[in-house]
Amino acid sequence: MGRGKVVLERIENKISRQVTFSKRRNGLLKKAYELSLLCDAEVALIIFSSHGKLFEFSSIDMNSILQRYRQCCYSTQDTNIPEEGSHNLYQEVSRLRAKCETLQRSQRNFLGEDLEPLAFKELEKIEKQLDKTLSQARQRKTQLLFDKMEELRLKEQELEEENKQLKTKLEEVVLRLPAIQGVGDPSKADGYKHSEPLPTLQMGHHQFVYQEQAFDARTNIPGKSNPTPRWLS
Repeated sequence: MGRGKVVLERIENKISRQVTFSKRRNGLLKKAYELSLLCDAEVALIIFSSHGKLFEFSSIDMNSILQRYRQCCYSTQDTNIPEEGSHNLYQEVSRLRAKCETLQRSQRNFLGEDLEPLAFKELEKIEKQLDKTLSQARQRKTQLLFDKMEELRLKEQELEEENKQLKTKLEEVVLRLPAIQGVGDPSKADGYKHSEPLPTLQMGHHQFVYQEQAFDARTNIPGKSNPTPRWLS
């Protein structure tokens, strides 16, 4: 009677799991050794147990095998990445070129060019789009006009307010103008009286003389001759 089929699943019993690990580990190491010996292959085997213990086998130096492994993996990735990148880039360029051609054709159609190949539905679609665009343009134009009118109205209010302030200042200046003129003109000042010229002292003659105009006026009085100086009378 043959053995039953072994179910491959995690062994819950710790002892059984450890025994199975030891047996299969030894068998795996033996198979790796046989493979390297029979086939002249470079074999490296690394095993970590559930407790973190390391088990390894290498037909030659482990570091040299790992170095060859890294070089092989990195060189394969470096050669594959540019090919994939160039392929994706080519697809992206093709997609953008097709989109650009579609947009240019739509622009020419909106300008009324190249309409002959278009069908009735396509022309109707362009017409609806143009009507929608025209309506939006008119709404935007109306909004700009209203905004401009509001701006002018606010500016008008500011100018009116400034004009009122200037008018008030001008009225205040006009009211203060007579008082300012009175201070500047001595003849209009209150209590101002004209006085006769004051006598001046002439050094060396020991006599007071009046100013020349007053003296001439007294000496030219009709009916009098050789007037006597005032200080002798």
